[in-house]
Amino acid sequence: NADTTRTLYAYEVCDACEDDSFAYPIDNVLVSDFVYPAWFENFRAQGSTQFDCMSQIEQPLELLKGGYIGIFNVNDGSGLQQQTLEKHPLNLRHRGNVGTRRERRSIPCQQWVTSLPHRKIVSNAQQYQQHLQAIQRRRDAA
Repeated sequence: NADTTRTLYAYEVCDACEDDSFAYPIDNVLVSDFVYPAWFENFRAQGSTQFDCMSQIEQPLELLKGGYIGIFNVNDGSGLQQQTLEKHPLNLRHRGNVGTRRERRSIPCQQWVTSLPHRKIVSNAQQYQQHLQAIQRRRDAA
């Protein structure tokens, strides 16, 4: 549909329904509900198939309470965003630690910094150091 054209979804099978209230026990261990591949197929009609193991989800890309999904809009290049049912910012647990892939994916492409080869970084650092030394020599001579 038009709402999801050029949108990529993280293929995470438990995030959309991860809240413990939707989990089920196996040998006294609580196991998270999970979605089937049909959950990612937005062409499917509501109720046309089973979208998750516990039959809690009724339509493609539906999020349950406490669930979320990583989305990337190809057209606007805004970086990976987390969408929740509640439509509010996620807590720190979902944001990702600084430097992690999850955190880096959330940076809009307009803010990306081009990487340099190590030898270029070293060369730039040496040139900068020489520049600072020249400034210091001029100050000392004055």
